[in-house]
Amino acid sequence: MSTNQEFDCVVIGAGVQGSFTAYQLAKHKQKTLLLEQFILPHTRGSSHGQTRIIRKAYDEDFYVNMMDESYELWAQLEREAGVKLYRQTGLLVMGPEKSHYYEQVKNTLQRNKVPMVTLTSDNFNQHIPHVKLTEGNGAVVEVTAGVLYADRALKAVQAQFQKLGGVIRDNEMVMDIKPGPIVTVSTSAGVYRAKRVVITAGPWANRLLAHTGLQLPLEVVKINVCYWKEKVPGSYDVRRRFPCFILTESQESKEHIYGLPSNEYPGLVKICYHTGSKADPDQRDQQTDRSDINILQRCVKHCFPGLIPEPAVVESCLYTLTPDRHFVLDCHPTYSNIVIGAGFSGHGFKFGPIMGKLLCELSLGEVPSYDLSPFRIRRFQAKSKSAL
Repeated sequence: MSTNQEFDCVVIGAGVQGSFTAYQLAKHKQKTLLLEQFILPHTRGSSHGQTRIIRKAYDEDFYVNMMDESYELWAQLEREAGVKLYRQTGLLVMGPEKSHYYEQVKNTLQRNKVPMVTLTSDNFNQHIPHVKLTEGNGAVVEVTAGVLYADRALKAVQAQFQKLGGVIRDNEMVMDIKPGPIVTVSTSAGVYRAKRVVITAGPWANRLLAHTGLQLPLEVVKINVCYWKEKVPGSYDVRRRFPCFILTESQESKEHIYGLPSNEYPGLVKICYHTGSKADPDQRDQQTDRSDINILQRCVKHCFPGLIPEPAVVESCLYTLTPDRHFVLDCHPTYSNIVIGAGFSGHGFKFGPIMGKLLCELSLGEVPSYDLSPFRIRRFQAKSKSAL
């Protein structure tokens, strides 16, 4: 093992949240170490892959408000790194017109004056060809939404962190965390001491938190990331302004089905089911359940007639979910110099910049920029004694 090294802060987990947190800390002149258990870049967690959707289409106002600043921070990173990270495509939201969630999303967009267009069954196909709007469904397009280039974004923020003097150590698994006024982090390759530690380890969060006497009600699921071939090349292409889309619920499922235009692989459209089966993050390849793919096949056949209803490529991703599907952004209930960010994967990539800023503020003991009550650990304590 290498000799002890001291830092102002150690961030554990170099996914999108950890990388943006480290970047923000470095901007605040903090000597920061970013630790990652795998060799970077890797595909074992939740932040890999070429694309993610960026949107304000939520049923809660606080997410819309946070996305305002997140868009600004994404643009700032684009300028600093000199690389394009976002492409505006619009987001098509479809769902049963009288359903609670669809109505909430539509009302939240309107209330927050987010640019949007409401489509009807009469004009839908003029604006959105090659998609079948189910009878009884409504449709709106959030105009400013689009595609984030995920791999490119992760590389950019890590590079900017290093330009600011930050240190990245990959291929180092954390073996132990000893809390105290100075936290000691032992890895497979070294021992580090820091005034503050931020844990953003995704599916491995509880494994690390066990060293601090804390467990959170987190569930890890494996998502099959599916790509579907166009029958006519270009029909769903991003260059023809085909939008990202979310089907809030359907005759196939009450869970969201979401997709992005043909972009990553020529002639292939990414369409995924917004949940999966429980998985061990270290044994995820043993999880072979295809029930989500079966649901997607029925949906593609019914709603996307221009796609072959059999996935041409299937990749995988891990979601780490809280019971209420909101994030965890909080200080450890016992050790205030240990900050926890968890439950991001599933819908958190787009919030990477603002979550990094908030975790940085918590770590430095500053008043957070937003009301974090929806994201505090104590929300679980009222519902489950097993949360802590």
